[in-house]
Amino acid sequence: MVKEAREHLINVIIPFWKGLRDEKFGGYYGYVDHDLNVDKKAFKGCILNSRILWFFSNAYMTLKDESLLSEARNAYIFLKDHCYDRECGGVYWSVEYDGKVREDVKYTYNLAFAIYALSSYYDASGSEGALKIAKDIYDVIETKCRDEKGYLESGNRSFEPISNEELSENGVIASRTMNTLLHVMEAYTELYRVSGLTEVRKSLDFILDVYTEHIYNPKLHRQEVFFDDDYRPLIDLHSYGHDIETAWLMDRTVEILGEAGHEKKISPITKDLTANIYRVAFDGHSLANECENGIVDDRRIWWVQAEALLGFLNGYQKDPSKKEYLDAAKAEWDFIIENVVDKRKGSEWFSEVSPDGRPDPELPIVEPWKCPYHNGRMCMEVIKRGIDF
Repeated sequence: MVKEAREHLINVIIPFWKGLRDEKFGGYYGYVDHDLNVDKKAFKGCILNSRILWFFSNAYMTLKDESLLSEARNAYIFLKDHCYDRECGGVYWSVEYDGKVREDVKYTYNLAFAIYALSSYYDASGSEGALKIAKDIYDVIETKCRDEKGYLESGNRSFEPISNEELSENGVIASRTMNTLLHVMEAYTELYRVSGLTEVRKSLDFILDVYTEHIYNPKLHRQEVFFDDDYRPLIDLHSYGHDIETAWLMDRTVEILGEAGHEKKISPITKDLTANIYRVAFDGHSLANECENGIVDDRRIWWVQAEALLGFLNGYQKDPSKKEYLDAAKAEWDFIIENVVDKRKGSEWFSEVSPDGRPDPELPIVEPWKCPYHNGRMCMEVIKRGIDF
């Protein structure tokens, strides 16, 4: 599996995203339709650019191919020159194809991905400028996107609160969300790993407390997803993909922090999440999307499959007696290669397929949320973990 993951990364994912480099206006093209037509004048989501920056930075550190550092530099320059708001702080939601600001709304989720990407780029390149921007955005989140209870969702350019329609799902506009907290944690973990800043460590301590007190539901063995201001859940929703992703990301945060107290508190939760997803959402070959009000959405979403493979592999590493998790990771890999990977020349992964592997012909191959972050990270983690299966 390690060999296969490496080959898939090198021969499929990397060439596809290299091919979307915009040599004229910088960054990467923001939209490729299902028929593989590139829209060179589509707007460029700043979250997509951050995720591409993260991807190429980590691909370079994994493979030591200098061309990948060049790609990361291209994404960094575009983020620095066009996505980063030097006047008000943070990053914009989107820019036009030529880099002019399109949507200047500030989403905490989006700011977190910029920190995640910039921290990795600093690790790959040694760019002190990238680390400074990451620290500046961290300061913005802590001073303008956080209150005594936790992290806020969104604001206008000057960080005055607004509703978070752009990130709402399932018809819910929430004051607080599991997903924003998860990715702030992910970003801060990477920033702490490369900087060792005490204040970032304290923020991670706070996030883990919020998680255990408000997000994790021990009675249902899952996370709640959408909340009002006081963390009362707004909807009966079990997000399978987020639960399995959270399990391994929280384990990583605990590993980076290196405190026995965190391990004692968090490890039982991540084991519980993994076990429950295996029990209720995995059908022997792939993972359904979510369950809302008792009704299962059985679409096989590209990123959910990638996180399922990684989450099950992580669960096996934590407890090698759970061989069923290793078998599940192998089954996920087979399902992905057979059904989710688009076999057409010059393509990458489908956005989603049916349980029996039929792609949706209406969905694009690239859009602001469809990126090399989940599937590229899956390959790199398999390589780093070194488990053949």
